[in-house]
Amino acid sequence: MRAITIREPGGPENLEWTEVPDPVPGTGEVLLNVAASAVNRADLMQRQGKYPPPKGASDILGLECSGTIAELGEGVEGWQVGDEVCALLAGGGYAEKVAVPAVQLLPVPGEVSLVASAALPEVACTVWSNVVMEAGLREGEVLLVHGGAGGIGTHAIQVGKALGATVAVTAGSAERLERCRQLGADIAINYREQDFVAELQKETGGADVILDNMGAAYLDRNIDALATNGRLAIIGMQGGIKAELNIAKLIGKRGRVGATTLRARPVDDKGRIVADVRERLWPLVKEGSVQPVIGQAIPLAEAADAHRALDEGGVFGKVLLTAGG
Repeated sequence: MRAITIREPGGPENLEWTEVPDPVPGTGEVLLNVAASAVNRADLMQRQGKYPPPKGASDILGLECSGTIAELGEGVEGWQVGDEVCALLAGGGYAEKVAVPAVQLLPVPGEVSLVASAALPEVACTVWSNVVMEAGLREGEVLLVHGGAGGIGTHAIQVGKALGATVAVTAGSAERLERCRQLGADIAINYREQDFVAELQKETGGADVILDNMGAAYLDRNIDALATNGRLAIIGMQGGIKAELNIAKLIGKRGRVGATTLRARPVDDKGRIVADVRERLWPLVKEGSVQPVIGQAIPLAEAADAHRALDEGGVFGKVLLTAGG
């Protein structure tokens, strides 16, 4: 089969479309013929040599895909050859075929196309596990989403609104903020021109849940932005890895700070998250309350162009990589 490989760590020009051995499904796994994959920030970091795959995972890029089941490994039940699915991966999505644990499969939901469903697994499992399963967002609460125009952000806006929350977002331009409003954001804050803490406190008094992709750079201000009993969920480090935490402020708000990653979790843990997504989030996708937001679709063989697009920062939503052409 053909796949995108990394010639050496560095820029997008180091991605190559080349022949590699076909994957073989192990016990509890299925083999997929890939229809599409999607680009995530973790892919860019791995390409740069800053985010190696977990032990035992494919060194091919790609944390999600959609496709058709081509083969069932030993012990797989509940799926059949020919089923159209999307999948959460630890790696391997930038390829014509991929082997994936069956517990990490999701059926293509509702009226979403097979190709478009590739934009869902990583964002759905990340947002749902952090905002709902861990932080416990409830109807009537305030959700603040940093990076509202990205893949995670555009999904989180829709999930928050579907659950009955007031959703605030940060983004870096009026155009991107307007598109966030069109997705359902109630409060749109330009982080280049406005203090998100002051704006949020003026509008709501504080956030019950904050989904943060910045890490160190935003830690102190995120604590300031929390409401009493607020929960901060850190899922990224775009703003650095080390910061000082004012414990007195956190205690004063009876706040909680959590930080999680998805890729390195054991298969059983990922399966638990996927099962909850299928049971509670997938009905919202099927009814149309939550939909994939796709900014660009680029042929898989041209993955370097997709990486450049995400590097440049102008994409709203997800960048898809389409296989088979």
